[in-house]
Amino acid sequence: MAGGTRELKRRIKSVASTQKVTKAMEMVAASKMRRAINSVLATRDYSNLAWATIMNLAQRTDSALHPLLAKKDKVESVCLILISSNRGLCGGFNMQVVQKAINSIKKHEENVKVTDVITMGTKGRDIIRGFKFNVAADFKKQDLTLRVSDVYAVAHLIIKDFTSGKYDKVFVAFTDFVSTLKQEPRVKQLLPIDQEPDEYLGVVGKSAGVGTTKKFIQAKAEKYLKKGEYSYEYVFEPNAKTVLEEMLPRLIETQIYQAVLESEASEHSARMFSMRNASEAASDMISDLSLSYNRARQAGITQEIAEISSAAESLKK
Repeated sequence: MAGGTRELKRRIKSVASTQKVTKAMEMVAASKMRRAINSVLATRDYSNLAWATIMNLAQRTDSALHPLLAKKDKVESVCLILISSNRGLCGGFNMQVVQKAINSIKKHEENVKVTDVITMGTKGRDIIRGFKFNVAADFKKQDLTLRVSDVYAVAHLIIKDFTSGKYDKVFVAFTDFVSTLKQEPRVKQLLPIDQEPDEYLGVVGKSAGVGTTKKFIQAKAEKYLKKGEYSYEYVFEPNAKTVLEEMLPRLIETQIYQAVLESEASEHSARMFSMRNASEAASDMISDLSLSYNRARQAGITQEIAEISSAAESLKK
């Protein structure tokens, strides 16, 4: 009986030590989550309006003016940028975005001959390699991305490969931050810039349910390009080609940067709740083990009292 109580005490001490670690990790994740949420909310409106603006321009502008607007008659090679985390302990965060990316690839794999994956985040890279997909490039990702310059290398690579004809379409797979309790993996088409419906529905950060990129653009046009009976139009100065050459690469950088920010806010939210759940599970386990320890200790005391009573009775005889 003594050995059993010692083992229970050891397990209680071990679980309590683990709980201290998970609580500390929860606090760290909560701190990073607040900073990540502030960053994503600060840039979301700009990113959405920039995307709506350029999509509206793509509708009204000749696609021959810039190679990033050019649609391919036949899509044979595709590149997908996969944004994940560098560390685990965040529940199903990484597996969900990887599964979303794989489902998107499989949906079109009959028509596509080549599908390359560019990864940002070591966990997603390792998982996607496990599924035997070709990782064409792997870029370092920070735990908290603070500057748009951190995604310049990725943006320049995909722009170069798309304009050179290496890829016919480019997508980005990321986790959209809806709230601290809800994060949704999404796949969004980056190149070519057009209004074809894709898997990315509605406004970033809001659960659209049903909707298309086209509806999103129309909603923004109604809000920003109409006033009463009047409709505004874009005017290019000095000319459309010069403006597009400056705007489109910056837009791609902004969209990748926003996708990274959305993923980081989602990651730290998922990790905070994962660590909180682990701490609560440890508390429940400590309670159960303490109850078992007290029962075992009480049983030992009862047995000792019975043995003493039995010995006393024997002496009386």
